[in-house]
Amino acid sequence: MLRTATAVALLATLVSGAAWAGLPADRSPTIRGTNILVAGVDSRAGLSKAEKNRLHVGGKGCNCTDVMMLVHLSEDRRRVSVVSLPRDSYVEYADGSGVRGKINGAYARGGQALTVKTVEKVTGLHVDHYLETGFTGFEQAVNGLGGATLCTARHLKDENAGLDLTPGMHHADGNGALRYVRARHIERPGDLGRVRRQQRTVSDLLTRLTAERALADPAAAAQTTATLLKSVRTDGHTSVADLAGIGLALARLRPEQTEFATVPIQHFDHRVPGVGSTLLWHPARSQALWKAVAEDRPVTGDRRIQPVPDNLVPNNPAGIKARVDDAKTATALKAAGFVVTDTSATAPEVRPDGPALVRYAPGRETDAATLAAALPGARRQVVPGHDAFLDVVVGTRQGGVRKVAYDRNVAEGAPVTSDRLGCLAAGNRHAPAIADRR
Repeated sequence: MLRTATAVALLATLVSGAAWAGLPADRSPTIRGTNILVAGVDSRAGLSKAEKNRLHVGGKGCNCTDVMMLVHLSEDRRRVSVVSLPRDSYVEYADGSGVRGKINGAYARGGQALTVKTVEKVTGLHVDHYLETGFTGFEQAVNGLGGATLCTARHLKDENAGLDLTPGMHHADGNGALRYVRARHIERPGDLGRVRRQQRTVSDLLTRLTAERALADPAAAAQTTATLLKSVRTDGHTSVADLAGIGLALARLRPEQTEFATVPIQHFDHRVPGVGSTLLWHPARSQALWKAVAEDRPVTGDRRIQPVPDNLVPNNPAGIKARVDDAKTATALKAAGFVVTDTSATAPEVRPDGPALVRYAPGRETDAATLAAALPGARRQVVPGHDAFLDVVVGTRQGGVRKVAYDRNVAEGAPVTSDRLGCLAAGNRHAPAIADRR
C-alpha cells in the first residue's frame, strides 16, 4: 500500500503542488476504469514576500485552477491516459447559472465541488477522485525525490517565471522544476507549450522512479512515500484502499502504457468581452477524445482525435519568412501560407544544377523542414550568421510547390505515449522528442 500511495501522490504533486482532496464517499465508481481530476491551484495565500520572490510567484493569485489533468486508469489496470485541460478553455459552468468563462474560473466560483461538476459537464465523464495541489508542495516533493530532469531543444527564457534554460538536458531542484512547468511567456500565445512541459515532467519522474527502483520493494516504497507525504495531505473521503488500487497499477505500468494528450483546440484566441482571450475546444476531436476515455480505449493512434493530414509540417508557414529567387515559386509558396519576398529580379541567369536549396541560420531546423516540405526534393543548408529569413535558391530540377498542412494540436498537444515524450524517453538523451521546437 505504501507503493500505491507513492504513485498517486506523485501525480498529485507533479502538477505543481501540495494538497489532496478526495470527493465525497457517495460518488459511485466509473463503469469503465477510474477517473482522477488533478488540479493545481494558483493561490499565494500563506506565502511570505520572501517565499513569493524565491518561487517567482509574485503578484496576486487568482484563486483559480492553474493546471488541470484528468487521469484515466483503465479497468484492466494496463493503461493510464493523462489528458490536460488548458486553463483558458471556454466552457459553461455547472452551477445552473448559464454563465460561460474560462474553465479555471470554476474554482473561484465554487471551489473543488464546482470544478469537478464543470469538468464532468464538459467531458461527459464521471470523476471518481479529486487531487488538489499548490506551489510549495511541488517544490518540496521534487526536492524530496532528488530533483527532476529538464530538457529543451532551444533556449527557454521567461523572466516572469525566473526560467533561463539552455538547450540540452539539466538536473533541477524543486524550485527550478517549478519555474519550468509554470513558464508561460516563451511559447506561442496560449498554454499548450507549458502544458506539454508539465506532461513531460510527470512522465520523466515516473520513469525515473521506476528505473531507480524507488517502488521496487517495501522498504524503498516506504522511504519514497514518507518523503512525498511530507508535502501532501489527504482527507477521509479517498480511502487507503482507493490509493492502493490506483497506485499499485501506476507503479507497474511501462512508459508505452502511459499516454499524455491535450484537449484538441479549434480556436486558439477566441475573444470574449469581459473574459479575454480563450480557447475553444474542437467539437469533433474533443468529443472523440472523451468518448475514447469513456469507453476505456487508448487515445493514441485514434485519427478521430488527431487526424494526420498529408504533408504535415512541424511549424506554421505563416510565421516563416522566406526570400525566393523564382517568381513562379514565390507566388506558389505565398499561396501555401508562407511569408514570401520575391527576389527573382536579382536571381542568377544560370540556375544551379539540382533541386531547390533552402539556406537558413542555425537553430531554424524545423522552419527549414517546413519550407522544404513544400518543395519536393529540396536540399537544406545551415549557414552560420544567416539572418532571420530563409533563402530559397531554385535549381534546374524544381518540382513545383506542394501544399503543406500545419496543425497546432499536432505540434503542441498530440496524444503520445511516455516512451516518446520525455527527456528520458528511449533514444532521446539530449532533447525532448515532442514540443519546445520552433
